[in-house]
Parts: sequence; structure tokens; C-alpha cells
Amino acid sequence: MSSYEARFKVWRGDVQGGGLEDFEVEVNDGEVVLDIIHRLQATQAPDLAVRWNCKAGKCGSCSAEINGRPRLMCMTRMSVFTREETITVTPLRAFPVVRDLVTDVGFNYTKAREVPAFVPPADLGPGEYRMMQEDVDRSQEFRKCIECFLCQDTCHVVRDHEENKPAFAGPRFLMRVAELDMHPLDAAAETGLDRKATAQEEHGLGYCNITKCCTEVCPEGIKITDNALIPLKERAVDRKYDPLVWLGNKIMRRTSSG
Repeated sequence: MSSYEARFKVWRGDVQGGGLEDFEVEVNDGEVVLDIIHRLQATQAPDLAVRWNCKAGKCGSCSAEINGRPRLMCMTRMSVFTREETITVTPLRAFPVVRDLVTDVGFNYTKAREVPAFVPPADLGPGEYRMMQEDVDRSQEFRKCIECFLCQDTCHVVRDHEENKPAFAGPRFLMRVAELDMHPLDAAAETGLDRKATAQEEHGLGYCNITKCCTEVCPEGIKITDNALIPLKERAVDRKYDPLVWLGNKIMRRTSSG
């Protein structure tokens, strides 16, 4: 096994402020960035705060920005960098820092609670649900999400405009709305819930300008933009400008006013 000394810059600080600290640390064959962060904790910076859990790319806990790109530290191999390169590790920029590499991602859980859950069909009991395999396959892609929130972090609507956060759910939760709207058994419409309308009016679908930056950083390879956000936009526009819907609304307004 060969080893070398790598140069790292790691952000240290808290909500009051901070900055980058320089380190030189040993790297061995096959290691990932999270291994190096752990070695720093063990040898040079025992108080370095970092969030992690599975170290297998499935829990989404160890999200950070590595050389400015949102990544999972446990899935970023040191072999993708040259030995001469200085590697910079910073916390997710879109969310408030708690300490060092740990950020407060509570924004995402707030947005998750704002998306109404799946509404089961009233005429079917447990064990009676039936779906076409193509419908199963379509939504299965979205269920691969590990909620690492890298897509939320890289989305410039969230990342660069704090004022947008109250009105914008972000790609992860717009994808959830799209998944439910595509679900052939979701009976939300029967309860008066129009998921396409709420996507536009309550979750900020119109803020998304489909730059595909969310898709580019997804560690699960989910085609968030092409398979969720664009189809949801298309259905929302079709619904909003459907002439029959427009005529029906006009008639209802006249009836209620008369």
C-alpha cells in the first residue's frame, strides 16, 4: 500500500464566523475524503465537527462541498484528485452553519412537512392496490433519494437567494410532489387537492429554471430535472391554461355571484 501527504483546507468555525485551516494529512490507497476527515479528527483536530453515519453513500449525512462542488464525503475518492492538489472541504453553503462541517438542514424538514402525503383510494382496501409495472418503475427512481440535500444546496434559487426559501420547496420536494402527482392510485384530487396547482402556488415550481444543477450533483443519479421537474411544469401549465378548466371556472364564478 502506497501513501502520501495531502494538503487540505478545512472550514472551521460556527454561527459567529470562521475560516479555512490548513492541514497536511496522510492518504492511503482506496481512501475517500471522509477517511481523511476522520484521520484529521484522530491526529490533529479532535474537536472537528462532522456529520456522518453509514459511510456507504446511503444515509446522506456526510454532505459537504469539496473544492466547491456539493458531494458526499464518503463517496468522493481521493484518487480523483492529483497528489499535488490542495483539497478544500467546506460546509453546505445554502444552510446555516452549526459548527465546522455541520449545517442546520432543518429547512428541508420544514418543506417536507408542507407536502401533503399520499391519499389512498377510498374504494380499495389493504392488499387491493394494483399498478402497471411502468408506473411502478417511473416513481421508483424518485424513491432512490437518500435526502443528502445536495440538490437543495446546489439549487441557486435556494443557495443564492435566502429570501426565496419561504416560497420555494426546492428540487427534492418538488420531486416528491411530482412523484405523488404521477401516482395512478393517489386520490388527492378526490379530496379537492390539486397537486399541480399547489406545486405552482405553494411550493414555488415557477422559481425553477431547469438548469439541471440538481441532477448533476445527485449521488443516486436521479434525473430530477428531466423526469420530475419538467414533466411537473408541463402538467401544471396544461392545467392552468386548459380552456375547459378556464370555462368551468368562469361558469362557477358567475353561478356563485348570481
